[in-house]
Amino acid sequence: MRSNKSTRAPLGLKIAATCGLLFLHLPILLIFVYAFTTEDKSYQWPPPGLTVKWLAVTWNRPDVWEALGLSVRVAAISTGVAVVLGTLCAAAVARTKFFGRETVSLLVILPIALPGIITGIALRSAFNLADIPFSFWTIVLGHATFCVVVVYNNAVARFRRTSGSLIEASMDLGANGFQTLR
Repeated sequence: MRSNKSTRAPLGLKIAATCGLLFLHLPILLIFVYAFTTEDKSYQWPPPGLTVKWLAVTWNRPDVWEALGLSVRVAAISTGVAVVLGTLCAAAVARTKFFGRETVSLLVILPIALPGIITGIALRSAFNLADIPFSFWTIVLGHATFCVVVVYNNAVARFRRTSGSLIEASMDLGANGFQTLR
């Protein structure tokens, strides 16, 4: 016999969840509102007026465009590096048996398991020890370190779900290793 108890959350839990969401999102909402204020030096509440003047000011600043361009270039290159390295590492871990396989898997996943600040400090220290000057490429390497984990986790899951008979069938039909991987 089924009970007629409701599965809704208690009121206290709903209030706590609402307070938590407000705590996280209210500062972002305030920044958004202040982006449209007419005042340029004081922060009054409520804002005395609203304008889109600051968007035009930002649009015309060359340093903003340089920063945006740098971000896009870093993202594109980091993503490419992560896709290649993450997929190859996932293929090796998922499809072959070798000594230290679990250690390799742990080392690949470690940057996402540790707090980002720890991984960043470790990378900075490694660059200093190796006498590598900070540059565009160290930024790319730092971002790719985090992106490889995401690619690896998704690719290793897909490789483990792919049947070995599909790989054998591809090879039987004349595909080489790269074509089969693709």
